[in-house]
Amino acid sequence: MSHNIYIYILVMAGVSYLIRMLPLTLIRKEIKNKTIRSFLYYVPYVTLAVMTFPAILSATGSVWSAWAALIVAAALAWFGKSLLQVSVCACMVVFLLELFL
Repeated sequence: MSHNIYIYILVMAGVSYLIRMLPLTLIRKEIKNKTIRSFLYYVPYVTLAVMTFPAILSATGSVWSAWAALIVAAALAWFGKSLLQVSVCACMVVFLLELFL
């Protein structure tokens, strides 16, 4: 089977364009349904989380240090710490656990 890269690029561009173009052409008025509005509001956050979560667990040498850093980072973020504090503490947890594991 011969693979033509231009066909793949054309299909990818078409799908990407349709995903962005269809809502603009099909939905002309303001969305009033609270469920749909909240769904659309949280889609970017869910997408980011789905892409980030596997990378968090595979970024370190040990799964245990990754889980520990994830738990520490989530707890600090829950209590309202800044992004810098959360990331520095998560990095320190990974560093210390990698030293001893």
